[in-house]
Amino acid sequence: MKLPAIKGFDEEAFNKYLKNTGWLMLARVGSLVIKILVGFQISNYLGKNLNGILNFPAAFTTFFVAAAALGLDGFTTRELLRNPEERDRILGTAFWLKLMGGIIIIPLIYFTYILWNAQKSIETPISYILIVGLTGITQAFYITDSYFQSKVQAKYVMRVQVIGNILSACLKLTFIFLALEVKWFVFALLLDTIILAVGYIYFYQAKVGSIFKWIFDSKLAKYLLQHSWPLAFSAILVSVYMKIDQLMVENYLGTGALGIYSTVVSLSESWYFIPVAIVTSIFPAIMNAKRDDPERYMKRLQNMYDIMVWISLSVAVFMTFASPIIYHIVYTPEYWDGAAVLSVHVWAGIFVFLGSASGQFLIAEGYTKLSMLRTGMGAIVNIILNIIWIPKYGIMGAALATLIAYFTATFFILLIPKTRQQGIMMLKSLFLITAFQKIFKN
Repeated sequence: MKLPAIKGFDEEAFNKYLKNTGWLMLARVGSLVIKILVGFQISNYLGKNLNGILNFPAAFTTFFVAAAALGLDGFTTRELLRNPEERDRILGTAFWLKLMGGIIIIPLIYFTYILWNAQKSIETPISYILIVGLTGITQAFYITDSYFQSKVQAKYVMRVQVIGNILSACLKLTFIFLALEVKWFVFALLLDTIILAVGYIYFYQAKVGSIFKWIFDSKLAKYLLQHSWPLAFSAILVSVYMKIDQLMVENYLGTGALGIYSTVVSLSESWYFIPVAIVTSIFPAIMNAKRDDPERYMKRLQNMYDIMVWISLSVAVFMTFASPIIYHIVYTPEYWDGAAVLSVHVWAGIFVFLGSASGQFLIAEGYTKLSMLRTGMGAIVNIILNIIWIPKYGIMGAALATLIAYFTATFFILLIPKTRQQGIMMLKSLFLITAFQKIFKN
C-alpha cells in the first residue's frame, strides 16, 4: 500500500519510514488506550493517597533506572547501522553492560531511600521502592529493540507492546476485582517490564537468531561507555527534570497531592510516545541523508520539526478544552482539582516533541555532551521553580515549572553557535512559518 504524498516532503522516504512509524504508532495507541482506561480504574479504586504511594516508587527510582541503561539504546542502534555484521558482538556487549548497571543500582536505591527517609518520613515502604528498582535489570533485555529499529522492523516491537499491555491490563483489573492491596499493583509494575523483556527476546530468537550467540567484548565495552556516557548522564538529567516535580510535590504537599498530580502527568505524558515513535523510525533516514546528501539531511530535519509541532499543538489544544470533561466523567470528585493543572501541563508536550526531534540532530552530529548540557539546564530550572512555586501554588506550580523547564531545555541550543540554525528551524516550525510556506508554495 502506498501512502498519500504530502506537499513539501520527500515522498519516497516519507512513505518508507512513515510505514515503520505506523507500526510503532499502532502499538503505542493501543497501549495508550489500554493504560488510560486501566489507569482510571486503578486511581479511583485506590483513592488519591494510595495512588500517591503507588506512583512514588517509579518517580523515586527513575533516576537510577535511567543510569542503569547507560545511554546505550540509541547509541547501539547507531552502531548497528554502521556495522551490521558485528550484530552479536554489539548486542552482547551492550546487554551485559546494561545488566551490570541494573544490578549495581539496587544498593544505591536502598541507601538513597535511607538517607531521604532520615530527613523526611516517607509513607511508601522501602520494599515497594526496591521492587520497582528491579526494572533496571529487566530493561537490559530491551536491547533487542535497538536491532529491530536499526532494521526498520517496528512491527515486532508493536506486537510485543500490544500483547504485553493487554496482559498487564487484565492482571490489574483482576487485582481490582479481587480487592487486593496496593502492594500487588507495585508488583505489577515490575511484571510489566518482565512481560516486555520476554516478548522482545522471543521475537529476536524467532526472527533473527539466538541470544546465546551474543559476545561480550571488553574493548567494545570500553568504546561504548566512552561514547555513550554523555547520553547516560543526559538520560539521568532527563529523568530529573521530568520526574523531580513528582518527588517535590510529595515532599511539600504529601501523597494525596501526588496522587492527584500523578493523574495529570499520566494524561499529559501519555502522548509522549508519538515523538519517540517518529524519531526512532526516521533516525535511519536522517543518518543516511547526512551521509549521502547534506541538503536532503537538512530538509528532513525541518520536516521532522514541522510534524512534531503539528501533532503536539493539536494535542495541547484538544486536551486544554477536554480536561474538565475528562476529569468529571472518569475520576471521582477527589481528583477534580487536576483538570485545571492538566490544561497547563499538557502544553509542555510541544517542547518535548521538538526536543526529541532536535535530540536526533545532536546524536547524528556527535554533540552528545551538548545534549547533556541542555538537559541539565532544564533540570536546574525545574528544581528551582518547583522550590519556589509548589509551596505557593501547589500542584499548579509544579505544572508551570515543568512548562518553563521543558522550553528552556529545548531551545537552549539557540545559545550555541554551532546548533543555532537548528534552534531557528524549530522556531520556524513552532510559529508555523514553514507550514505556511509549504501550503502556499507555487
